[in-house]
Amino acid sequence: MTTIQDLSRLERLQCEVFANASVAARHVAKQIADLIRDRAAKQKTCVLGLATGSTPVGIYAELVRMHKAEGLSFQNVITFNLDEYYPMQPNELQSYVRFMREHLFDHIDIPPDNVHIPDGTVPVSEVSEYCQRYEEQISEAGGIDIQLLGIGRTGHIGFNEPGSDETTRTRLITLDTVTRTDAASDFFGAENVPRRAITMGVGSILNAWKIYILAFGENKGPIVARTVEGEPSPSVPATYLQQHRNVEMLLDQAAGSALTRTRFPWLVESVEWTPEIIRRAVIWLAQKMDKAILKLTDSDYNEEGLQELLARYGTAYEINLEVFRHLQGTLIGWPGGKPDSAKLPGDRPGEYDHIFPKRVICFSPHPDDDVISMGGTLIRLADQGHEVHIAYQTSGNIAVFDEDAIRFGEFAAEFCTAFNIGVAEVKSLESHMEEFLQNKQPGQVDSDEVQKIKTIIRRGEARAGARCCGVPNSRLEFLDMPFYETGRVKKEPLGDNDIQIIVDYLRKMQPHQIYAAGDLSDPHGTHRTCLKAIIKACDMCRNDDWFSETEVWMYRGAWQEWPIYQIEMAVPLSPVEVERKRQAIFKHESQKDRALFPGPDMREFWQRAEARNATTARDYDALGLAEYEAIEGFVRWDGKWGLDD
Repeated sequence: MTTIQDLSRLERLQCEVFANASVAARHVAKQIADLIRDRAAKQKTCVLGLATGSTPVGIYAELVRMHKAEGLSFQNVITFNLDEYYPMQPNELQSYVRFMREHLFDHIDIPPDNVHIPDGTVPVSEVSEYCQRYEEQISEAGGIDIQLLGIGRTGHIGFNEPGSDETTRTRLITLDTVTRTDAASDFFGAENVPRRAITMGVGSILNAWKIYILAFGENKGPIVARTVEGEPSPSVPATYLQQHRNVEMLLDQAAGSALTRTRFPWLVESVEWTPEIIRRAVIWLAQKMDKAILKLTDSDYNEEGLQELLARYGTAYEINLEVFRHLQGTLIGWPGGKPDSAKLPGDRPGEYDHIFPKRVICFSPHPDDDVISMGGTLIRLADQGHEVHIAYQTSGNIAVFDEDAIRFGEFAAEFCTAFNIGVAEVKSLESHMEEFLQNKQPGQVDSDEVQKIKTIIRRGEARAGARCCGVPNSRLEFLDMPFYETGRVKKEPLGDNDIQIIVDYLRKMQPHQIYAAGDLSDPHGTHRTCLKAIIKACDMCRNDDWFSETEVWMYRGAWQEWPIYQIEMAVPLSPVEVERKRQAIFKHESQKDRALFPGPDMREFWQRAEARNATTARDYDALGLAEYEAIEGFVRWDGKWGLDD
């Protein structure tokens, strides 16, 4: 019989889940600033252990703000960074020396001699001695007062890969394949990621007086749960933090999503039985018992820790029926609504059923997210007579292989030669591309000419994919939001001009339905930035007359899927529609076979999409709903659901 568990025994690390990453970052930055000021008042130094990557960026931004706005001085601060790729020149794009200068050191008053970052240029024969000296420098500084950590998908802290235990010290280490795959986007391909790194050891980290380990995003959820709730093991080096006397793990809600307290809160404490919590509990129970929802019994609820929920309703049947009817109501074969001529007696009325056909906009962060994530729904909407438009928010040009750019340049030159169209100019472009790309260094930014041809490649693929879904070229818009156009994986912050582009497009189109990517785990954050722009634009349009009859739906599929309990519209797909969707994805040839930035899932995008859509359909079937080939799920944006700044 399942009973309520003691959270302090279940979670072996002290965890705090924040509303978003920004709040967590400000919390840690304040603790650091308080210690710096306290030590300065006592004329003592403050020793910080620092990390790199996207996780601590918000902390560094807040420390810089406090330095400039509040006079926080770093004159008494000594820093030691966790790691550095090896070999690595300090001025290279991927260097952690460069990272720390760009995000922190160039903006504060820390004495240069107080900064220590592992040196990626040390001759290999001298690395062992160098690492020993690094340990000695930490001891001479008095030890680390506050150590910042992120966590990798393998459970590594620093670059301490699986197999590293609590005795390890600063050393040269070979990077795990998963770690190198995750770093691929920074190096324009996994083949360019260094195979080794210098890192402080797990034992070095455990010597710190205070440790903050931070994790943000859904992709960190599983390893966070393993670190917090699992036994200490060298296969997950982060679990050794459980042995530390003074460690805190700070999470956003997404990173905490796999913790027992989040997934099954009724097993940890008494909960407020909201409709979503009830759905989650009942779906969990049905899946655990391998039963359809309507077959669950009073005994099932009692034996699996849901006595409180059963007592509230009185019988399992009443609970089962409520959840079943909700799920049944999410299955919608006409996502844009029906014309009056197609409506049948007993059809569930929609909020905007009086509008037909609808003007629909699908916002696609990259030029293939539309067909990957909601290609089947696009097919349905177009086939059912709605006016479907697709707005591609970014060019996606950094995700095109150089070889594809050369191939298309050669095609353009031969095409123009055959038809005697501007031959000299095209030959000059072909010569530039061949010379530039053949001499291009790993991580080097493409020239303007190369970026343009890569943009054209992706636009052509987008048009072909949209046509497969029944959306004509005349209804496609390429917005090319400026934040993306850096030529690098690292983008500019979202600007007012980016948001205004979305506002102007919305006001021109005045859509009845908007579809946006709620898939926030892409490797370089473009989906998150694009969604933030749409949300801000919708807020700016909220008082426009047309917006009162607009509904906003969020799709997923490229990187993860909505859980069943969250889905509010489930669009079933037939085998024929699944095949049409696959063909639409195939039109994105530059992303097929091997994508430049595949992320943690190494399958092709069409394989990911089909597997996730088929799994959703099987889950609905197993819960006692109708059996379909595939289902695309959507969650409605209610105007309150936002992102951290």
